[in-house]
Amino acid sequence: MSGISINNLNVWFGEGINRVDAVKNASFQVDAGDSFGLVGESGSGKSTILRALTGLAENWSGQMEAAGEVLGKIRSPAFYKKVQMVFQDPYASLHPRHSVDQVLSETLFLHGFDEIDTRIVQLLEDVGLGTSFRFRYPHQLSGGQRQRVAIARALAPEPEILLLDEPTSALDVSVQAEILNLLVDLRAEHQLTYLMVSHNLAVVGHMCERIAVMQNGEIVEVMSVEDMRAMNPEHAYTKHLLKSSMGYDRSAVL
Repeated sequence: MSGISINNLNVWFGEGINRVDAVKNASFQVDAGDSFGLVGESGSGKSTILRALTGLAENWSGQMEAAGEVLGKIRSPAFYKKVQMVFQDPYASLHPRHSVDQVLSETLFLHGFDEIDTRIVQLLEDVGLGTSFRFRYPHQLSGGQRQRVAIARALAPEPEILLLDEPTSALDVSVQAEILNLLVDLRAEHQLTYLMVSHNLAVVGHMCERIAVMQNGEIVEVMSVEDMRAMNPEHAYTKHLLKSSMGYDRSAVL
């Protein structure tokens, strides 16, 4: 099982004078079975890297490899079975007129699985939802329940890699920890590799072993979570980010 390799990745939107360089010369590696975090302020390019990996960002250069596949402009069907994504907003990522059963059965059918009924029951159990949720619609679910369905959909093809784009930021604080703990358990149970985007350092500290810090489209530092917790960064921006995460500093305004 392979992980993720990103080398000298550039991603841009528009052309000519309208061109915006969203990611500039980004490089990092995620070993199989590891959990790696991309952190930084909004607009730093974190989610754009995930979009480039999945083929949702068309304009890019550099080298990308995921789950043993060297990525070009077109992804193979095998790629979308091995690499799945969980989006930020569970309200937008589920079709409002499709029941949970339809969401999961369609995914399983598209990836060529049989015994769909049995697999749906198992997926719902894996994400902590009973079979009573199977025929409910998104409007009948809470935000946390919707995100559990989205995670079940991502697990349906039996992937090797999950790309997690701020998977708890749209949820109530009381629910966030439940979803994060679920993701930790699923990674261990299914031997998954995670690439996680978050602006919340506490979240990546809970979920990841290593992080890349992004600023204005560039990776300014790659560090271990242990160094992050020890407040031992090398780059000035990382120091600023860590200090900001500690909350209100009275000395800064005196």
